[in-house]
Amino acid sequence: MERISGFRNDGFVNLSENQIQELENETVTLCQEMIRIPSVNYGEGKGNEREIAEYVSAKLSEVGIKSELIETDKNRCNVVAKIPGTDPTLPGLIVHGHIDVVPVNEKDWSVDPFGGEIKDGFIWGRGAVDMKDMDAMILATVRMWQRIGYRPKRNILLVFFGDEEAGSTYGSRWLVKNRPEIFDGYNEAVSEVGGFSLTITGGHRLYLVEAAQKGIQWIKLSGTGTAGHGSFINPDNSVTKVAQAVSRIGSYEWPQVETKTGAKFFKKVAELVGEKYDSKNVKPLLKHLGGASKMIGATIQNTANPTMLSAGYKENVIPQTASAVIDGRFLPGFEDELHQTIKKLAGDEIQLEMLVRDKALEVDFAGPLVEQMTNSILAEDPDGIVVPYLMSGGTDNKALSDLGIKGFGFSPLRLPADLDFFALFHGVDERVPVDGIKFGARTLYRFLLSA
Repeated sequence: MERISGFRNDGFVNLSENQIQELENETVTLCQEMIRIPSVNYGEGKGNEREIAEYVSAKLSEVGIKSELIETDKNRCNVVAKIPGTDPTLPGLIVHGHIDVVPVNEKDWSVDPFGGEIKDGFIWGRGAVDMKDMDAMILATVRMWQRIGYRPKRNILLVFFGDEEAGSTYGSRWLVKNRPEIFDGYNEAVSEVGGFSLTITGGHRLYLVEAAQKGIQWIKLSGTGTAGHGSFINPDNSVTKVAQAVSRIGSYEWPQVETKTGAKFFKKVAELVGEKYDSKNVKPLLKHLGGASKMIGATIQNTANPTMLSAGYKENVIPQTASAVIDGRFLPGFEDELHQTIKKLAGDEIQLEMLVRDKALEVDFAGPLVEQMTNSILAEDPDGIVVPYLMSGGTDNKALSDLGIKGFGFSPLRLPADLDFFALFHGVDERVPVDGIKFGARTLYRFLLSA
């Protein structure tokens, strides 16, 4: 293993083999310990990050890093800490993670979802990949810095957000709105769901850095008709109107569209597997992506999935109103297309109400930060191929973008070729490979030395 080094004013600071192992092992231990703190976010304001926020703050304090624990509602907590750089004239970098996790049905799991046990070469438990593994990498890196007396070149802001899993109302969105001064002087950010490996046809190992995210439109459809007895003929039935609208929307085949990020990703895949790149039809390339095809396949077009239906109050009564909810996701630059298409498919008799709307993101996959991410991965895996990708979901980078901060997904992991990584997010038996998180710790450490 190559020694890890980074520049500082008085020369180079090197980690010995023992210190590299210490970094790796501490990352594993921190991840296990955080999994054992069940920071479950149930949504609708029901969550509790206090215990894990206090844990993170204590781990920083142990090595002399001061932090601020910010409570935005009862037991809804965030942790913020600043690592001063040697050159305060440079714009700073935000390194952030979230400390809440989604609920579990323990009966479905083969292990204790909050046990953090190591089994079959994996750390098991809720949050193992989403995203206490990255939280552990961040903590292990800055704790090592403190032990060896290292200071980064530019200011580093550590933020451990709460409430990411339920819309960030008590986390990043609250801090951006109510404490924007925290982020003054910072122009870039890195966080979750990026930098992980994906082995495609031919054994090529891609590392996917998230450079774009789909936007959200959750839309309520409402239909009004004539109420009456269920035994009568009723051509003005609200349930029928809504059901027909839902059927049209749910079965609609959205056209494929090209985005900057998607083009870079699929062109590289086509080149590696020896197939033609067709900007209007990249579906033939999805077969080369294994389990990742389900998520990435959702990023080649807008999507609109019916998710909720509501109507009626008695079996023999035709209700006056009925409703449904559509989960719409739009690509960067294609929001109007999504909304207008849903409106047209719904029809003139259906009313549309926007329940939730969130922006799409896309940043250029270029510049010094991208070069540093790429170099850090290649230093640990010379055969790796770094590419940008577009994610179907979203992260706290959306809130930070309101302040003009450019964000990437970069929580590096080297994964087994046969692991269906995306299925682990919010899934049963969530787990992260021990070797993978050790790779991530080394890679993130390298990256932050140069970033």
